[in-house]
Amino acid sequence: MKEFNISDGWYWFLLAAAVCYLIGCFNFAVLISHFKKKDIREVGSGNPGTMNMTRTFGMKVGAVNFFLDLIKGGVPALAGYLIFKDYVFAGTDILVADFARYFFGVFVIIGHIFPVFMKFKGGKGIASTFGMFVFALSCERWWFFFILVVLHFAILGYIALTEWGSMGSLLGVAGFTVWQAAIFVLRYSKNLLQGWVIAIFGLLLLINLLTWIAHHKNIYRLLAGEERRTRVIKRKNKI
Repeated sequence: MKEFNISDGWYWFLLAAAVCYLIGCFNFAVLISHFKKKDIREVGSGNPGTMNMTRTFGMKVGAVNFFLDLIKGGVPALAGYLIFKDYVFAGTDILVADFARYFFGVFVIIGHIFPVFMKFKGGKGIASTFGMFVFALSCERWWFFFILVVLHFAILGYIALTEWGSMGSLLGVAGFTVWQAAIFVLRYSKNLLQGWVIAIFGLLLLINLLTWIAHHKNIYRLLAGEERRTRVIKRKNKI
């Protein structure tokens, strides 16, 4: 393993933050809805994301949008891992890739939720967040990918049965976070108070905070019993 000194290479992370943020700003829901001769921001809930795309255009279009957003969140995380997989932070045994993949992913999510080109009013970032975890966790063990696929179907099944899309999304993000956090706790059990380890857990916490902030209106409606249902079984595609 080669050592990475942040004081000499900080600008790489600054550049990565800017690039990943701009990637996050690109909204597939708006693009696809324009091809459908509509603006997804003016129909349904007004949210330019997978749930509203599914409600408005049906399961097939919603699935395409979900997949594209998943890739958008996953590829930068994978890039962070591949670029820094052979490095540790100088003077430590902390893998730079463990920090970099979630650092890259967080800025994609921030760009998706707060895109500068849409007056900082974007989607809720769930598909991109799921994509980040799919790619980031699969870096640990390649066969994690298949477990993640099963878990995604479990989340979809929960949403289909309960019709609570926002709750399913929040539970999914929390579940993937706990999985990754458990791996890091075991890996760095002797260095949990080391600065870079704390920073890694801070990124995982930030991911969840962003998810809750993006869903704050849904949470209020859930508590008030006024949340819109997300029907993925009985809905017919009218397009």
